[in-house]
Amino acid sequence: MGKLTYNTYRRIQVGKGEKPVPHTTADVLFMLLRSQIEPNYTLPDMAINQEMYASLYALSKHHDMAHLLAAALEENGIMPEHQGLVAKLRKQYLLALSRTERIIYELDRIACTFEASEIPFLPLKGSVLREYYPRTWMRTSCDIDILIHPNDLEAAQSALESKLGYPPSSNRTSHDISYYTESGVHLELHFTLIESEVVGKEDKPLEHVWAHATLKEGKQFTYELDSQMFYYYHIAHMVKHFVLGGCGIRPFLDMYIYQTKTGICAQEIAPWLEESGVLTFAREAEKLAGVWFGGEPHTSLTRRMEDYLLKAGVYGSMENRVAIQQTQKGGKWAYFWYRVWLPYSVLKHHYPSLDGRPWLLFFYQVRRWWKLLFGGKAKRYVKELKRNQEFDDAKKAETAQFLQELGL
Repeated sequence: MGKLTYNTYRRIQVGKGEKPVPHTTADVLFMLLRSQIEPNYTLPDMAINQEMYASLYALSKHHDMAHLLAAALEENGIMPEHQGLVAKLRKQYLLALSRTERIIYELDRIACTFEASEIPFLPLKGSVLREYYPRTWMRTSCDIDILIHPNDLEAAQSALESKLGYPPSSNRTSHDISYYTESGVHLELHFTLIESEVVGKEDKPLEHVWAHATLKEGKQFTYELDSQMFYYYHIAHMVKHFVLGGCGIRPFLDMYIYQTKTGICAQEIAPWLEESGVLTFAREAEKLAGVWFGGEPHTSLTRRMEDYLLKAGVYGSMENRVAIQQTQKGGKWAYFWYRVWLPYSVLKHHYPSLDGRPWLLFFYQVRRWWKLLFGGKAKRYVKELKRNQEFDDAKKAETAQFLQELGL
């Protein structure tokens, strides 16, 4: 469907008999998404041209929201006439259904196995948020996130591998182990949520995460977080990805739906957010969620956040990451040397076997360079360093102002 043009203006008929007013592709997408999550919301009459349909599909797919776009267009009777585009939209809808069913099935298998093995565990992220959506398939995810106690890691691995047939995993970081099932489901088995050297102060309240977990009704080893800690963890995870290039639309949709269903808000957990230095970001994120899904008016800052996020997509962009990280590290040369020679506190998260052995730092740097050069990432790495050198003082000042206004 070609080039992403979310900020182009097209005339969209709003209301019968009313004068058409211009809306961006993003405006239209958010109205369509809102029609899926808010029962009493009436979608305005729309006269969407073919170019707008193409832009809507491109933007929604860029943010893994094409399945929701497909459902909104279908249910409102405004599917495009172009059959090729209709086929693509319906394919995304069916893929979302399939992916959700596979993840729910695999999560149920894991839950039954951990219950039988008497291993306490705590589902996180999408596995929980999915239940707050009007329909579970609306909240797609790429993986399953589960937290266990560090002392149960060996037992959990044994249960997954011997009882469920998971292939042994060597993909371990300082905080989790990744498994991939035959059906393509990715499990992130967390044994801690702490990544302070990588993330920052946001991890502090998470040191006591289990103190905010209680047994799920009818279960003996399945836990759930209270709304305050769950919401805090969601915001902390948003910040982590935001400063690394962008986090996409979905975390804001999660935020809006979770707020609506539970009544939680940033003010309720302000002491934790303030301690972590992300209170301002949390408040601005709530404002942007309200703009996108609640029809609230934009501010100048939410406009800039929207621009930063929509262009970057669900996984963020290199341009955003370099701009933010260069500003936080103190300039282009400081960022250049940071990327060439990762500090021990960061590198040990990539290579857990380095932890407690700082004298081996040089050898692990060489190992990392070798992986970058011959692991298929050399071109991307060179492109990142080149982009770093291209940022001028004006861009740096603009980014610094943006971060300051967000409290980051």
